[in-house]
Order: sequence, then C-alpha cells, then structure tokens
Amino acid sequence: MEYLIVIAALVVVALIVGGVMLVRPRLGRERPPAERPGERAGGATAVDEAGAPTLEKAPPTEVPPPRPTVEIEKPPPGAGRLVRLRARLARSQNTFGKTLLGLLSRETLDDDAWEEIEDTLITADLGAAVARQVTDDLRTRVQVLGTRSPGEVREMLKQELVKQIGPDLDRSLHTDTPGERPAVLMVVGVNGTGKTTTCGKLGRVLVGDGKTVLVGAADTFRAAAADQLETWANRVGAQVVRKDEGADPASVAFDAVKQGVDTKVDVVIIDTAGRLHTKTGLMDELGKIKRVVEKQATVDEVLLVLDATTGQNGMQQARVFAEVVNITGVVLTKLDGTAKGGIVVQVQRELGVPVKLVGLGEGPDDLAPFEPEAFVDAILGD
Repeated sequence: MEYLIVIAALVVVALIVGGVMLVRPRLGRERPPAERPGERAGGATAVDEAGAPTLEKAPPTEVPPPRPTVEIEKPPPGAGRLVRLRARLARSQNTFGKTLLGLLSRETLDDDAWEEIEDTLITADLGAAVARQVTDDLRTRVQVLGTRSPGEVREMLKQELVKQIGPDLDRSLHTDTPGERPAVLMVVGVNGTGKTTTCGKLGRVLVGDGKTVLVGAADTFRAAAADQLETWANRVGAQVVRKDEGADPASVAFDAVKQGVDTKVDVVIIDTAGRLHTKTGLMDELGKIKRVVEKQATVDEVLLVLDATTGQNGMQQARVFAEVVNITGVVLTKLDGTAKGGIVVQVQRELGVPVKLVGLGEGPDDLAPFEPEAFVDAILGD
C-alpha cells in the first residue's frame, strides 16, 4: 500500500514539473514593441549614436510658389484714338500726301500732270476706277477755281478723298443690345493678319469704353493662340473661355456665349482659327460656329481682319469670307509702315461694308476706331 502511495506521489511531481517547463517559454517571450511614430513599416528604426531609437521627421511639405498677380490695366477709351495716333499714320503715308499736294500745286496742270496724279492714286491702292473718278472730279474743280493756293489745294483734295471713303457709313460697333443678353462679336480672317492680337486689342478698346468683356478662344488649332488671348484678357480683367488644343471650335464658342449670358457681361468676343479661304471644309466650319452661337444669342458683328499690305490678294480673301458669313465690318491691320491708305476705299467698295477699326502699330492701344476725316488729315499731313 505504501509502495503505491510513493508511485502516485512521483507521478504527480512529474506532471507538475512538466507543466512548468511548458509554460515558461511562453511567459519568457517579449511582445513585439508597438510601432513608434516615425518608424516605417518593414524598415529599420533610426537610432542615435548611443543606439537609442529616434523619431524620424516627416519631410517638409512643398508649398507651390504663389502665382504672380496681374495688375489690371485701365485702357484709354476708343474715342479720339486715331487722332492720338495721327503722327504715326502721317509718317507712313507721308510720301503719298506730299506727292499729290505737290502735283496739284503746279502752276500749269497739263494732261501729263493729271496722268501722274492718277498714277499716284493708283499706287496708293485706291484702285484704278476710283483713281480715275477722283482725278476727273479734281480736274473739274481746278478748272472752276482757277487760282489754287496751297490751302485750297489741300482742302479740295481732302474733300474728294473723304467723299470716296464714305463719311456717312455707320462705323460704330454694335455692342449695345436690348435686354440682358451680351453683344456677340465674331472675329474672322486668314492666318497672319493679326486676328488674335486684334481680339485682344478690341477687348482693351471695349474695356476702355466701360464695357465688361468675355473672350472665347475658339482657335483651338493653336494652343499658343489661346495662351495669347488669355494674356490679353488678364491684363484688363476680362473673362476667358478656352479648351484643350484640338477641341471643337463651335463648342468653345457655344460655351463662351453661355457663360457670357450667365455672368451678364456686356460683350462676348469670339476668336476663330485663321482659315485659308481656299479650304472649303474650314470655311464651312466657320459657318457652323456662327449657327451654333445663334442658338443662344444673335451675332451682332462679324469683323473680318485684313492685312492692309496684301493688296489684291486680300480682296480675294475678303470676298470668299463675305460669302460664308455675313461680314458687317472690316478691321485693317498693319496700316502703318508700308501700307497704302487707299486700301480703305477699295475694301469698302468690294465688300459693301465699312472699315470700322484700323491697326496702326504693335502697341496694346494701337487699335483705333476709323474716322475718315482724321485719317485723310493724317495722310495728307499739315
């Protein structure tokens, strides 16, 4: 009996010792330390020179540089601009005026002299038919007057040229509309005439006259055109609607007019891509833009931008544009430099619409409303 008690006691002791041996390894394991701030998952912890863990600093947040603020400019009003630019125009047209006045001031005007006068008018891009008419009218007046002082000659020539330019034509821009809708101005023309620049300068003219303006960059074939237009608009605080290069131009024009209606601006100017008049598809697209815009608002002006130095080629371009969209006015650019003043008369006769604006230089305020008398005064000189 005692033998059995001893055996049972040994078994109990063995069981107790084995249980302790199984439990001790588990109790001895260290729990993994919690991830400390600054430690990266799966990476080594940074330590100092003594081997103690340190906190990693988060990289500083990069703050983008502030966008440069554009100072809003206050352009001068359109009225009187041509008078202020008279000196520049006089320099470019000086030879024409001086030659005519010199010829007409001769003591004797024979057939050769009158032929020379007619040739001078033709070389000024007045056109052969108009040059002949002006010469005949001048010849009749000289015969009636008899004596001719320099002042009389100048006044006589001025009256004839102003008459040919058409002083009674409506040259105002239709920017005042009934109701709350904005006036819509489409600007069209071929590449290289200064069309996008003209849109920017036109915006300045209108802002100078107290109008609020939105420009639509519907020339989506050149990203540079939209960038250029946006720069012009930002200078005077005008709104801009543009899309990515290659976007549908009619869509841009539609959105521009819609935003103009929503924000109640006075005028929306739509710049279209420079189109070669020989490309039928592109010309058709121009008509499409006009039709799309007219779903929201009337197009009040379609301004054709012409380079004053192109001569007869410019006339051919103008006729094709007039067939596609109903041209209401002409903007003659580059009338400074080598341009000929007579182109004004020729353009109006060919298209049956007035020259409304003229570009007389590279400056931001060198676009001016066209005034016949001030123009003739400038090309004839003092």
